Amino acid sequence: MYEWVKALHIVAVIAWMAGMLYLPRLFVYHCDAEAGSRQSETFKLMERRLLKAIMTPAMIATWLLGFWLLVSGAWLGAYWFHGKLVLVVAMTTLHGLFAHWVKDFAAGRNPRSAKFYRIVNELVTVMLVAIVILVVVKPF
Repeated sequence: MYEWVKALHIVAVIAWMAGMLYLPRLFVYHCDAEAGSRQSETFKLMERRLLKAIMTPAMIATWLLGFWLLVSGAWLGAYWFHGKLVLVVAMTTLHGLFAHWVKDFAAGRNPRSAKFYRIVNELVTVMLVAIVILVVVKPF
């Protein structure tokens, strides 16, 4: 059963990370769209659907399946897991910020620049790479 849960956990992580990498790119493009334009309205729809239909369910599945793996695998004492957990909590916090920013765009009150969202996109990439290294290499 452990291997099946791990496989489902990996699928959930892939879906969540795909959204975490794509949503800030949508924000970058949305910054360039004229407020109230058809393009802006399309971005609002895409952002909301990505967050609600893919990212949030995938994040919840990642956490639930990950908790099952933690308990079953007795990983709580592993130092690499502590690092991973800190990064996953940071990623979850960022997910919450993304949800807030989707609401800002929907209300037409985005105060941030496209450059800001490009940097956020890179931050997600760095955290993802660090998590994968911790899980696969288990450096400590």
